[in-house]
Amino acid sequence: MLKALKCVIARDLLLAFRRRSDVFTTLFFFIIVVSLFPLGVGPEPALLLTMAPGILWVAALLASTLALGRLFALDFADGTLEQMLLSPEPLSLIVLGKVIAHWMISGLPLVLLAPLLAVQYGLPADAVLVLFYSLLIGTPVLSLIGAIGAALTLGARGGGVLVSLLVLPLYIPVLIFGAGAVGAQASGLGAAAHLLLLGGVLAGALALAPWSTAAALRISLE
Repeated sequence: MLKALKCVIARDLLLAFRRRSDVFTTLFFFIIVVSLFPLGVGPEPALLLTMAPGILWVAALLASTLALGRLFALDFADGTLEQMLLSPEPLSLIVLGKVIAHWMISGLPLVLLAPLLAVQYGLPADAVLVLFYSLLIGTPVLSLIGAIGAALTLGARGGGVLVSLLVLPLYIPVLIFGAGAVGAQASGLGAAAHLLLLGGVLAGALALAPWSTAAALRISLE
């Protein structure tokens, strides 16, 4: 099973490497959204410091949502997804591999880039570190929950809009805990509670999302 998981991840990473423009689109969107806010609201340091956690997290959330449409669509179009359903390996394991690859393509670059972009908001070093950890814990949750929405809307007309309508309300706890961790650290209250809650959400999503996504894929392909 571990070998099958590695094969799925390696395959999706290779396909993403051949379509590097899709990866760069997500990154450029994140960079542009985060960089435009200081220009729009002005250079007031106190205001930027207050707004930084929410802006960075909302930008990461929206950038991650942009990539959800590619999670299963290409495999559905060329018939690969039907072959995956016929595979002797559990479909939930294949889904988990695809979600991990999706996070490595669309989530991990945001995690690594966010601390650099946070400098323009004047966040202290400890808050930037908490931002890194909160995104590192929270962005996999976005991919796991987003996979359910992508599976439910597979093959539907206007699927990109439907995915957003389905998953954005479910992203709210992740947004609250993630941005709250950075804000609490910046204000001197400590971020441990928020990060622990975010870790609990990740554990729940990791336990339930692959099976839910597999069931949604079977429904969509019937």
